[in-house]
Amino acid sequence: MGNTTAVTEFILVGFPNSYEVEIVFFVMFLLAYLVTVLGNALIIVLVYTDCHLHSPMYYFLSNLSFTEISMTSSVVPKLLANILSEKKTISFAGCFSQFYFYFFLAATEFILFAIMSYNRYLAICDPLRYPTIMTERVCSKLVIGAWVGGLILILPSVILRARLPYCGPNVIDHYFCDMAPLLHLACTDIWIVELNDFVVSFVLLFGSLAFTVVSYAWIILTIFRIPSAQGRQKAFATCASHFIAVSLGFGISIFVYVRPSETNSMHSNKILSVFSSIVTPLLNPFIFSLRNQQMKEAWKNALHSCLGTAKESRKP
Repeated sequence: MGNTTAVTEFILVGFPNSYEVEIVFFVMFLLAYLVTVLGNALIIVLVYTDCHLHSPMYYFLSNLSFTEISMTSSVVPKLLANILSEKKTISFAGCFSQFYFYFFLAATEFILFAIMSYNRYLAICDPLRYPTIMTERVCSKLVIGAWVGGLILILPSVILRARLPYCGPNVIDHYFCDMAPLLHLACTDIWIVELNDFVVSFVLLFGSLAFTVVSYAWIILTIFRIPSAQGRQKAFATCASHFIAVSLGFGISIFVYVRPSETNSMHSNKILSVFSSIVTPLLNPFIFSLRNQQMKEAWKNALHSCLGTAKESRKP
């Protein structure tokens, strides 16, 4: 690779605008990033400290929150640094590292979505066998499988791209090293890499989406068989937050990645990528907290505990 690669760094265009507008972007992205990290981190702490949340559903949720923090952290800090910098560059190794970690974490997240839907299916459709099936050991294996699966699926795309010759230009019309913008800079035939990207995206997104849809189809059929309206409402409430998060994640990613790359769609893809890499990780803590009664109770208990501790510390 060293003998064929003339490019040693890439320029990330980002969101070119006047200085004042870029400062507004900086403040918006910084606040979104801080809230994302804080919100997801609090969910992780809450799940591991509140005994009422020691269940498979919240174990998977804590892992999802960790992937959200990691995924947005692979993109946003560099974006913020480039907004304030006149030289908006990223090294060759840094670009491929960013590419790998972002898509590896995104792939892990989609597999976790499928696992969470299967968990909901067991809890609602087969509640008597649920405790014996979804044991702590099984949950750990499923989470490890999600991480290993994401790593294996994305690794070929990284290797294929890293072996391509990049002879210039070195300008990426994006705010991070995304799939299509990076690929268009290669000075060779890229059809094999594009085919690999399409197949991986199709298998990952539609495979996990199909698994999720089938699980929810059985869940909905089971819920409609519940005789009481209160029981149906309670069952729907436990699935609503996960369904909203899945719809956001799958909808945006399928539109952006599961089709051959088109140069004239780069601008729209950049905007949509903001939703997948910044907005969705920001919203998920609120989606899972505000629509979940157990999470709301856990937040209240944690707040009361903190206030009680603060009052005790003020006493002489």
